[in-house]
Formats: sequence, structure tokens, C-alpha cells
Amino acid sequence: MEATKFIVRVATEEDIRYTDEIIEEIANSAKIRGTGIARRTPEYVSLKMREGKAVVAITDKGEWAGFCYIEVWSHEKFVANSGLIVSQKFRGQGLSKKIKGAIFNLSRKRYPEAKIFGLTTGAAVMKINSELGYKPVIYSELTQDEDFWKGCQSCVNFDILTAKNRQNCICTAMLYNPAWEQNVKPKRTVWVERELDKDFNLFQRWVKFKKSILLKPENKKKNSDDK
Repeated sequence: MEATKFIVRVATEEDIRYTDEIIEEIANSAKIRGTGIARRTPEYVSLKMREGKAVVAITDKGEWAGFCYIEVWSHEKFVANSGLIVSQKFRGQGLSKKIKGAIFNLSRKRYPEAKIFGLTTGAAVMKINSELGYKPVIYSELTQDEDFWKGCQSCVNFDILTAKNRQNCICTAMLYNPAWEQNVKPKRTVWVERELDKDFNLFQRWVKFKKSILLKPENKKKNSDDK
């Protein structure tokens, strides 16, 4: 069977026709993971496309395959690459990595001085972020823009975030600082690849540990009592 060919590019107004598919896929993915996700509206996703702040992946036959967009916070001091999603039928083909690379490069081009960050529960996304130069950080190193954190209100774990005074939650925070570019990056040797694999395994274990602690029945009850 011939492999599907993908085109990953900056989204345009013409791609607004894929909006409903994108939102539905994001919602379905969140339900499957059971961890919740900030809700996106059709108007918001469409706006990102019009502004040229999104990346879309389509097949050579014009079928939607994946999406991600840019959010800007704290007067362009911080940038988030959000809403990464790949159509269920095209997963397992390395498309997430291509989209993440494209949106990361677009962010660096449009906001070269900004720190790029993300909150995620996906170990695979954490590995991709690590390969791009992100590092795990504490929540206080992220933007403190109130509008960003309001976006978490529709997440099923928002009560945990609130109870922890926005210092911790199920998601892992990762950050890329352009100032790090001043240091020489190591070549992608076999040793480096092995270290990245170790990081990936550590991320997986860390996410499981956080879930086991923060989602314990007694902690969930305490979070509810603290609200």
C-alpha cells in the first residue's frame, strides 16, 4: 500500500473549511485521554488561520490531516504552540513531529525573542519538544498572563490547578528560551539519541507519578473542599 503524502504548511483563510473537523478531533482526543483540554471555538481556530498563526497538514488529495496554532502572551514575551492534533486515521506516521517542527519554526520566525512554552500530558509530545530544545520547567517560569490561565477553566482538572495555586497540575510544563541558542548545541550523535530516549522514559514515568498523586481520591476530595 502506497504511503500517504502530507503537505505541512502555514494555514491560510482557505483552510477554514477544516475548522469543524479540527475542533471535533481535539474534543474526541481529550475524551479518550481523560485528562481534559482547554476548549477551542470555531471562531478562535478560524482567526488563527486568517492571521497566519497556524500550521495545517493535508494530504496530497486535499484531506485534512493535522493542525497546530500560535498563541502570544505577556506582550510577546511568551509564545505557546497550542492545539496540536492529528486526525485519528493518520496517526503513527510521524506527522505530529513534522507539525511541531513547522509551528516551532514559524514561532521563531515571527517572534524571535519570545520564549516558547507548552503544557502537555502526552509523553510523545514531550519527546518532540525535547528534541526541539524545550526543557521541563516549573509553572512559575511560564507566562503569568491571566487570560492564558483562564483558558484552563474548561479542563476537567482545573480544580487541581486552582487548589495548587497554579503551581502544579497533571500537565507537564516545558519551555524553550532563545537565549539558550548562545550555547553550542550538541551534534545528534547516537549518544544524544539515547539520552533523549532516556528523557522520554522519564517523562512517561513522571506523568504517571503526577496522575497517581494528584488524582488520588483523597486529593480530589481535598481539591473540591478547597474550592
